[in-house]
Amino acid sequence: MKKNDIFDLEITDMGVDGEGIGHYDGMTFFVKDALIGDVIRARATKLKKNYGYARVEEVLTPSTFRVEPKCPHHRRCGGCQVQALSYEKQLEFKQDKVRGNLIRIGGFSAEEIDAKMLPIVGMETPFRYRNKAQFPVGMDKDGNLVAGFYVARTHSIIPVDDCLLGVEENAPILEAVKEWMLANGVTAYDETTGKGLLRHVLLRFGFTTKEIMVCLIINGRTLPAQADLIARLEKMDGMTSISININTKNTNVILGDVTECIWGQAYITDYLGSVAYRISPQSFYQVNPVQTEKLYSTALDYAELTGEEYVWDLYCGIGTISLFLAQKAKKVYGVEIVPQAIEDAKNNAKINGIENAEFFVGKAEEVLPEFYENLKRDVAAGKGTEDANAMLTPDVIVVDPPRKGCDEACLDTMLKMQPKRIVYVSCDSATLARDLRILCDGGYELKKVRAVDQFPHTGHVETVCLLSKLHEA
Repeated sequence: MKKNDIFDLEITDMGVDGEGIGHYDGMTFFVKDALIGDVIRARATKLKKNYGYARVEEVLTPSTFRVEPKCPHHRRCGGCQVQALSYEKQLEFKQDKVRGNLIRIGGFSAEEIDAKMLPIVGMETPFRYRNKAQFPVGMDKDGNLVAGFYVARTHSIIPVDDCLLGVEENAPILEAVKEWMLANGVTAYDETTGKGLLRHVLLRFGFTTKEIMVCLIINGRTLPAQADLIARLEKMDGMTSISININTKNTNVILGDVTECIWGQAYITDYLGSVAYRISPQSFYQVNPVQTEKLYSTALDYAELTGEEYVWDLYCGIGTISLFLAQKAKKVYGVEIVPQAIEDAKNNAKINGIENAEFFVGKAEEVLPEFYENLKRDVAAGKGTEDANAMLTPDVIVVDPPRKGCDEACLDTMLKMQPKRIVYVSCDSATLARDLRILCDGGYELKKVRAVDQFPHTGHVETVCLLSKLHEA
């Protein structure tokens, strides 16, 4: 077998990112855009000792699970990995992905997971669900202005006028921005040279309020023809906030540190259930509000709150879960590393009249141990308040960490604090499985597992788990 060899391959499994897996001549091949059940003509693109990568040259016999994708860009775009797979099969794939990671990485038995894993929560209509879009701006090889999404694993831009995962309101805004650029000679940023002004267009949409935010990420300090841009955008229904974000660094990070509102207000508002949230350009806010309400409602249900509980919410963002919990808890403490997010969380508590939530800036793995040690010292000295004593051994700790999972120091402190219940919300079932094993080895029992499809047509899935202290079980 050599690179560029062509061979027929039956796809018998799918990898964690939705790639097809098949076996040929003693080797395992991973094939993007191939689906379980397909028989394809494949071309080898990269070879290792016992495995390799290939691309689809031709689908010889399509899988019974294959459907016609709605988006013409689905194969090239890095956004949708499994749009050609029927939605029912997507849900099965994600359920199996979480289950497999818990067994393989977490070391749980198949019998235990099958007894405790509930059916995945899917969407009734798995399109037009994203309330946020980030469009890179650039020039194509012919010198034409383009905006859209990156080709998978590259920074080449595919022109996309209307992403079917995003809201319909995005397309006319993006078109207006491009027309403004062409009319005023505003240049697109070039990653290679570091020159050009406009890097990205960030759009947010309030599903409940219908409010729209536009933020232009620029490689400079000022925006030329600013009045013309505002005139083109302000007349659009729902336009609420127009801002610029300054990012002059040579980096793949989209947002810079400084954001300036140039029209309207600096935020939009949206709701999850009855709780209102103010969302700024840099806020972390789940992109699928329909599924987020289901996800957080599941987390709230697992927390088993009666109104008397003390709760820690780690990696709290703008307070989305914290304020959900505060409606039924006695006191909630939220921790988040991003200062602007904590300001948003405090404002969100204020506008909802929630007074039993308190927020701290810092890394969860630093704030929680420090808070714990200070409380323990105060209690030992007889200085502990009722709240402080209760927070030493909280009733519930909720964690919703980034993809890398919880830091070891954070997990260690959680085990020292011995909450009655831990609710773990995860966007990566591999690191979830690793952390659940540490918590279960530290005296907790896994009680419930439920996957929630936050990201239809992609390989990503959220999971929420309930753990109980063993002697509380």
